[in-house]
Amino acid sequence: METSDATGVHLEEAMVLGRGTLLLAGAAIVACMVLLGPSTPSGALFARSLPVEAAKDVVPGRVMTWNICNPCDARNVDRAAEIATYAPQVIGLQEACVRDVEGIRDHLARRHGLVYHVAYGTVLRNWGRCGGAPWSPGAYGQAILSAAPMTDRVSVEYPDGGSEDRGYVAVTTTVGGKPTRVFNTHLAQRRQEAVRAGQVDVLAADVDRHDRAIVLGDFNAVPDAPELTGMWALAADTDRHCPPSSAGTCEPTTDWRSKFDYIFLRGIASLEHGVHPTPHSDHHLLHADLDPTRGEGIQQALPTSVAFTASRPSADRQGG
Repeated sequence: METSDATGVHLEEAMVLGRGTLLLAGAAIVACMVLLGPSTPSGALFARSLPVEAAKDVVPGRVMTWNICNPCDARNVDRAAEIATYAPQVIGLQEACVRDVEGIRDHLARRHGLVYHVAYGTVLRNWGRCGGAPWSPGAYGQAILSAAPMTDRVSVEYPDGGSEDRGYVAVTTTVGGKPTRVFNTHLAQRRQEAVRAGQVDVLAADVDRHDRAIVLGDFNAVPDAPELTGMWALAADTDRHCPPSSAGTCEPTTDWRSKFDYIFLRGIASLEHGVHPTPHSDHHLLHADLDPTRGEGIQQALPTSVAFTASRPSADRQGG
């Protein structure tokens, strides 16, 4: 009987120890899941939840431009979540490192089910902005993400980039069911008006070759800036209330309350647009929903006297 009692005690102890081990193992698994994040495409329990009104699939005819800010303390998973909220058919990103764009694209596919093709328009390699090995720094510049395949990619570096190399990338893709030439650019920063004017001349000469075109980007200039005259002569901004005149009311697209970001349309009409502040960049997301059946936006008449009344950038922050 003593042997039997002892055996029972040992068995009970073993069962207790077994349950304890299972509990510890379960806790460890949960902790790892919390730390590492979800492994499912939808990001089930642990993914950042999107707003109720978030798009569930790519929105046909919707385009977006966003300077994602570099260097900034932002995670690509959060950038992807911001984009997924509006799910544009085409996105133009500025200040973009190739590694960051790859991460954003991967998160969009795995967590949100949004699959994009990518065209890069990198203009320099910069370790300070994009990391990498000192002898092989990451590539930096612009990128276009499109739900439809892209062809005829052209990457152009402006002859004069100003204080930092700048350029544009252009592709042909399908927007709203029609072939469209899409440009994405980032003009010279701060007080370099003459440099930006030369860059607009280069860009406008290419845009002028196409009857149907969308020009996305951070132009680092308010709408009435003289250096933007060449763009206004070719295309209209998606914001109908923001012509280059004092009669307009332009919605700011930056944290310092200036409109620097544009969606210029040539041969395409805009139905509506939205400006969306975000904690992940000093530029807001700007999107436009386009009407592929109407061919407006070919030219915006310039007034004889241009006077822009919106707030101008402060002396210590005029864009990057």
